[in-house]
Amino acid sequence: MPERLAEMLLDLWTPLIMLWITLPPCIYMAPMNQSQVLMSGSPLELNRLNEEQRILNRSKRGWVWNQMFVLEEFSGPEPILVGRLHTDLDPGSKKIKYILSGDGAGTIFQINDITGDIHAIKRLDREEKAEYTLTAQAVDWETNKPLEPPSEFIIKVQDINDNAPEFLNGPYHATVPEMSILGTSVTNVTATDADDPVYGNSAKLVYSILEGQPYFSIEPETAIIKTALPNMDREAKEEYLVVIQAKDMGGHSGGLSGTTTLTVTLSDVNDNPPKFAQSLYHFSVPEDVVLGTAIGRVKANDQDIGENAQSSYDIIDGDGTALFEITSDAQAQDGIIRLRKPLDFETKKSYTLKVEAANIHIDPRFSSRGPFKDTATVKIVVEDADEPPVFSSPTYLLEVHENAALNSVIGQVTARDPDITASPIRFSIDRHTDLERQFNINADDGKITLATPLDRELSVWHNITIIATEIRNHSQISRVPVAIKVLDVNDNAPEFASEYEAFLCENGKPGQVIQTVSAMDKDDPKNGHYFLYSLLPEMANNPNFTIKKNEDNSLSILAKHNGFSRQKQEVYLLPIVISDSGNPPLSSTSTLTIRVCGCSSDGVVQSCNVEAYVLPIGLSMGALIAILACIILLLVIVVLFVTLRRHKNEPLIIKDDEDVRENIIRYDDEGGGEEDTEAFDIATLQNPDGINGFLPHYRRGLLGGISQDAA
Repeated sequence: MPERLAEMLLDLWTPLIMLWITLPPCIYMAPMNQSQVLMSGSPLELNRLNEEQRILNRSKRGWVWNQMFVLEEFSGPEPILVGRLHTDLDPGSKKIKYILSGDGAGTIFQINDITGDIHAIKRLDREEKAEYTLTAQAVDWETNKPLEPPSEFIIKVQDINDNAPEFLNGPYHATVPEMSILGTSVTNVTATDADDPVYGNSAKLVYSILEGQPYFSIEPETAIIKTALPNMDREAKEEYLVVIQAKDMGGHSGGLSGTTTLTVTLSDVNDNPPKFAQSLYHFSVPEDVVLGTAIGRVKANDQDIGENAQSSYDIIDGDGTALFEITSDAQAQDGIIRLRKPLDFETKKSYTLKVEAANIHIDPRFSSRGPFKDTATVKIVVEDADEPPVFSSPTYLLEVHENAALNSVIGQVTARDPDITASPIRFSIDRHTDLERQFNINADDGKITLATPLDRELSVWHNITIIATEIRNHSQISRVPVAIKVLDVNDNAPEFASEYEAFLCENGKPGQVIQTVSAMDKDDPKNGHYFLYSLLPEMANNPNFTIKKNEDNSLSILAKHNGFSRQKQEVYLLPIVISDSGNPPLSSTSTLTIRVCGCSSDGVVQSCNVEAYVLPIGLSMGALIAILACIILLLVIVVLFVTLRRHKNEPLIIKDDEDVRENIIRYDDEGGGEEDTEAFDIATLQNPDGINGFLPHYRRGLLGGISQDAA
């Protein structure tokens, strides 16, 4: 029952409260002139206005209004009275009619055409339309003639707090570095309120945090969010959810509110050093592993992320620093240990390394926490492997004289099995490198012998490959190159370097150099060639020529006298003995041909044959050739003339088509064979001279007999 009573009282007083709220803006208007009267019927207000009218001089008549107000969202049982239009021309005789036009006239606002009362017949929303402009007019009720000029007025919709704040861009995300100091700004958020920010506190917002304390705080008016705790650690908690509230009415009780969420992520800083997962690592590796092979991996974990977790790895100590290296894997963030030099199980069976992991990017703010690095120990055990034989030298150089005897030992190679259980070794020659099979090798001791004779002049070097194979495991083999140099012995005599031919001028002078010759030797002595030249013993006192040794190891031939003559002797042969400096020395005899020639006054050779010598003096070789050509041409003309003459006389001998030779065969069937052939010359039948008696008598008689028979 009390609840029902309260509802009845609320229904009764609500229109009165709304009327009380609405009327003051209509009452307190700008000063009115004497011709205006308030639209309200309050006696107190009428007395006040009447007093004002008595004070002011009445200048003209007009409308009585200024601005009108209507409360939004009012929904009473009756239309709400907005205000009243009234003109001082209205004596109350009800002869005036009020007309309303403009925004919402007739649909939202309705006027009583007799009293001028304006009512809002619909529920209004200021956020949709804040004010309406209308036009009022008073006309005569009977004639509809205007009593006053039309006049505009405004009805404003008065705001009430009917819109809650809204965060239009939420939910929000922000990032702040971990370990930030207290009060570090994170971000700011903004809410909007559709209510009127000018009228009242409906749009005055105050911000607060509902969830996210004590880590973050917010400034109530600016909504700037800051850290409320210093040194928050990302590794402890990376993400925080903050619930933010915006409340209107200045945060007072009864205001409306809206909320949003802010996700704050702590970004990483390098505040943690790397840490090895274990302090000691063990790895095993075969001794025959290939260089560059990865032996193992070590990893230092870092609670940081990204580049703050990147570390470089180094070997800082140990007995294997020369054999091993470590590289950093940027993707896996670990260190890879690799082999730099070959291992030998028989020499050393284990190694110890000390490795270090250090951060690459250091944050100076946290350097006081200590070095951002860590160390670990790595033990590497070398395992035995079946290794191939090892030669005592990576290459061999052998020397042998070219006159070495067959089957003589020219050198030896040695190899051993480096394994603990050493296997015997067998040696062989790779015949692809010794196609002519000039060498042999002892399979047991590796001694190399000569199989075929050598000739340094044909080949100075021989390169072969020796193979060493384990007897217990034929797959374990090694190869070594062997270079064999053939040493020279003096087995070739010297001789002329080329085929020399000397020319001696008849008008030469005594002591003149006729020719300079040099010698060559296929051998190659260590100290170079040195030749000795001499004449044959029986020609040691040669009356015509002598020889002279030059400093460049060549020989000059000189003439002893002048007056050499081609008619007397055209060619001289001078044997020269050439000896080398070998041990024992070898020699050979080479003969120099010297031709006597006719030369010009300046020593230029012109002719070297005897026939040219007997020609008329002053006649050149070109002139002789021209004369000879003319003679040959003349002979050719004579032969052609005789031949044409013979062809012209042939019809005088043979007058018909019968061949004379056929007649001879017919009438001389029993000839005497060769005797007849010798006695008869068929050419006579075609030669008129033979008929005229130039042949022997017996031939003429035979020809005459034949001719008679033929007739």
